[in-house]
Amino acid sequence: MKDDEPPPPESQLPYDTWTEQAMRHVMVRALQHVAESGLPGEHHFYISFRTDHPGVVMPPGLKAKYPQEMTIVLQHQFWNLAVDEEAALLTVGLTFGGVPSMLRIPLAAITGFADPHVRLGLRFRTDLPPAAAEAEPEP
Repeated sequence: MKDDEPPPPESQLPYDTWTEQAMRHVMVRALQHVAESGLPGEHHFYISFRTDHPGVVMPPGLKAKYPQEMTIVLQHQFWNLAVDEEAALLTVGLTFGGVPSMLRIPLAAITGFADPHVRLGLRFRTDLPPAAAEAEPEP
């Protein structure tokens, strides 16, 4: 863009919110597929989330070690993976230091999702209130 060009007009449509919503839906669909059918082939997921987000449930020792953000890997050893779209929650069992643990992660706490096998990486905002993801523009 040249210095003398005016900035683009501000959109009256919430494209940022719609794009975020669509990308999160891709993640949810992938997680639901794996919860139902298991991980196919060499696929595996990296999921980053805000540990300080309201509703995150994790062992206190992990919370102390990762007070703001943590990345988990779903590859060989995880269990009870579930995505509750209505409650907007991800739950999964993982082992940390030989100790089995269940994590409960609100979908709104997730900051990143990647499947390195196919070089897919998504980054998410956590500053939107949950209702904003469903908001429609006013007429």
